[in-house]
Amino acid sequence: MAATRVDINKNLIEWAIIRDGHEIKEYLDANPEVKQWLTEDKKPTVKQLEDFSRKIHVPFGYLFLKEPPKEELNFPFFRTGKEATDQVSLNVYDIVQQVQKRQDWLSEYLQEEDHEPLAFVGKFNLETPFKEIVNDIRKTLGLQANWAGYHNTWERALEFLTIQIEEIGIVTNFSGIVGNNTRRTINVNECRGFVLVDNFAPFMFINSADAKAAQMFTIIHELAHIWIGQSAGFDMQKLLPANDPIELLCDKVAAEFLVPQDYLLSIWQEEKDFQKLNSVFKVSPIVVARRALDLNLISKNDFFGFYNNYMNQINNLKLNRGSGGNFYATAKKRVSLMFASFVNNAVKEQKILYRDAYKLTGLKGDTYANFIKKYLYQA
Repeated sequence: MAATRVDINKNLIEWAIIRDGHEIKEYLDANPEVKQWLTEDKKPTVKQLEDFSRKIHVPFGYLFLKEPPKEELNFPFFRTGKEATDQVSLNVYDIVQQVQKRQDWLSEYLQEEDHEPLAFVGKFNLETPFKEIVNDIRKTLGLQANWAGYHNTWERALEFLTIQIEEIGIVTNFSGIVGNNTRRTINVNECRGFVLVDNFAPFMFINSADAKAAQMFTIIHELAHIWIGQSAGFDMQKLLPANDPIELLCDKVAAEFLVPQDYLLSIWQEEKDFQKLNSVFKVSPIVVARRALDLNLISKNDFFGFYNNYMNQINNLKLNRGSGGNFYATAKKRVSLMFASFVNNAVKEQKILYRDAYKLTGLKGDTYANFIKKYLYQA
């Protein structure tokens, strides 16, 4: 029996090709079968369209619409030195959609379980002094002003901070790719991170392709967004904010939280080496340098020179180390143990099926079972 062939909207096929980042001519030359669809020499089968939609990363149903859907974010994406936008690349758009689906599920689940809304979400506004926000974040996280000094390295301080953030109900996702597809990377130059505010389940996304040296600044910047109740994405080129009141406030909060002004000024005359100051504040040298720039202790040229040199060293180290790593350890950061525990509880309570858990976590079958056993059922 011959496979059933279907009519297509040529405009949608072309849109899907462009959406995935291809030039039409180059793609059709490499895929003559698709070219035949557009020249109407041959109609595709349903199976061929399904394969096409999967390879081109577009929902199958989109191919039967009358016109391409508008894919815009429902929150601003701030660009350093540029206007905010609601349009981003396909990979960034898709990772936002993935995180939003997780958030929608978790927020609904928590409300069904009679959880109370988180008191700190949207607690302040643009008129609130930044130091008041800093103090409240520290208090909520149970941290003293010198909390980082209790950790041997700033990397350890970053790990501890992430745990504290999840303890108060904020899900943190670290990833540099869409789902588990290593070919679909999130460009740091476009997206350092984003934050989705919700009264029950705020989510923070940090681009793990970014240097760990910059991730802590991104995390506190995102916390500030939650405290003023504003979802947003950002590129923060060279750790500098966009020229927007929201971004400028969140930037001040992050800078003061990580490197308190009074403390830095008190020791600046005796110690101006960023590499040594990082051991005092337990943040990366570029964060200390960024704070020195804020306080006019160094010039922009000095900061940019140090930043570029430091990040080049970090990138060279990455290249020398290669791209190995433990899948489950990476999945732990991509999924978030806090989120995974709620999903696991929902499965045990028979409120969702395993197939739903697989979709929510991006982990399937034995991989999901092994992940849960390794991280949630440890003795």
